Amino acid sequence: QDGKEDAVHDAWQESHRLLLKLIEKTMTNLDKPTRQKIMCAITLDAHNRDVQERLVQEKVISKDAFQWQSMLKCYWKEDVDDASMEIADAKLPYGYEYLGNGPRLVVTPLTDRIYVTATQALHLCMGCAPAGPAGTGKTESTKDLANAVAKACYVINAAPEMDYLTLGDIYKGLSASGSWGCFDEFNRLVPEVLSVCTVQFKAVCDAIRAGMTRFMLQGDEINLNPQVGCFITMNPGYLGRSELPEGLKALFRPITVMVPDFKLIMENMFMGEGFTEAKALGLKFSTLYALNKDLLSQSKKYDWGMRAIKSVLVVAGGFKRADASLSEQAVLMRSLRDTNVAKIEGDDLRIFMALLGDLFPGIDVPRARDYEMEEVLVDVMQTDYGYTHDPDGYLLLKITQLIELLGIRHCVFLMGNPGSFKSAMWKVLKNAKTRRGEKTTTVDFSPKAISTNELYGFVNMQTREWKDGIISKVMRDLGQIPDTHPKWIMLDGDLDANWIESMNSVMDDNRLLTLPSNERIPLKVHMKMIFEIRDLNYATPATATRAGIVCHLVAWVFSRITAPSTTMWGAEGA
Repeated sequence: QDGKEDAVHDAWQESHRLLLKLIEKTMTNLDKPTRQKIMCAITLDAHNRDVQERLVQEKVISKDAFQWQSMLKCYWKEDVDDASMEIADAKLPYGYEYLGNGPRLVVTPLTDRIYVTATQALHLCMGCAPAGPAGTGKTESTKDLANAVAKACYVINAAPEMDYLTLGDIYKGLSASGSWGCFDEFNRLVPEVLSVCTVQFKAVCDAIRAGMTRFMLQGDEINLNPQVGCFITMNPGYLGRSELPEGLKALFRPITVMVPDFKLIMENMFMGEGFTEAKALGLKFSTLYALNKDLLSQSKKYDWGMRAIKSVLVVAGGFKRADASLSEQAVLMRSLRDTNVAKIEGDDLRIFMALLGDLFPGIDVPRARDYEMEEVLVDVMQTDYGYTHDPDGYLLLKITQLIELLGIRHCVFLMGNPGSFKSAMWKVLKNAKTRRGEKTTTVDFSPKAISTNELYGFVNMQTREWKDGIISKVMRDLGQIPDTHPKWIMLDGDLDANWIESMNSVMDDNRLLTLPSNERIPLKVHMKMIFEIRDLNYATPATATRAGIVCHLVAWVFSRITAPSTTMWGAEGA
């Protein structure tokens, strides 16, 4: 900037000032699309501020320095009158794909490294293979990079039911359109299909390297858009996973995605939700979850990772906007307590509450209660089902926890032994909602009573005809009902890796059921999936982290009404 030494420092100070103005804006009365835009602007500007701060601290003054070269930057090329996204020596044309007004990922140093590796893989005409534990952001980082370069990225949940013809059709579509494909849990495919997949993907890579405009794939000559990209994400060592053939590994550049910087992510998301004490709150939040991981029992139902963090932050933002009189510390304490107590039990609950008390001394905010809804619930229990309302309010507490979880998660596990009020709980809630004018549709079946093919559907190998499964038909039919009343798909049966893993793309933020026929059925905003399960003994971490959990600690004994009960739910925040 005109040779000024402190130009980077001045830009850093200016970006910091503008960021504070955006945070102030989030606390005004905004409609949902505008709030989403401002939250995206805060997320991206916070990253710009951090990059400029690093440049100032490391005294970077040359545009050739690696600290600057390794950042994804947008340039307008006047000679070709077009935009170009550049990072290191990779140059990707801007895609101009309209992707909607969606959220953006918080960019951490780990994300920057993923961007460098992924773009270099595309530059070298290769695929990219992020691998790592569940909930570390493999798929989301891929989607966000596609967002940054304005490319359509299609997430496909790989399943053992997919054959080589299904995969070949996907490669043809991606190659002709120049879109990106992200194959989630790619190593769930069977070894025979992975072998053929090596040949198919090599044909695409070789055609791009040769600069061809048309090429042969699986007996068909198709157009080739050289901007095509292929990403495969994997969870190594989980149940039901295959080892990739060496030939296939050679076509993909590997990335190891480990634990992201939770504190930085929390801080940025707090700013997006309108919190001004973002740094202090991020430190307390990350400290609590680190201590939970170390001090609480190693139960499969506990998730202290990215998905759990995000749901707490969404609740905290809602609490802050609903009650501006509460301090930011009290808002965070309340959201941490209300979103976690549903799944914590016994001695772990005592430890968790003690940690909360130590981190937020002197703060005890009562649980938010909807007394009108509680009266309807009690009336439904007594008149529709003949249950006596218990003085401890256990049933009401569990139903309230389910209501809160359904507000922030679209998949919920009701976990407990047989006879612990799981089925009765959602039935009571359904009737109560219907009474209040919110007609709730439910479809209830057991996924364990049928085979995986009957659940999801399958392609007949001889005729290539598609035969619908129960869940694919139910999801499609419910999605086609024109109203937006609540619709719940109830799956009453224990989890195992054979059937639940194909649901991963439905249970995460993609909300898509991808079938072996290449049909993609969306789970709409008003649709929820509720699973009644005994435990998570046979579920992988990839499944356990994707849903909210309501634990039923005891097999509750119901008695028929002998006299109307007058006791309402006990202590506040019980």
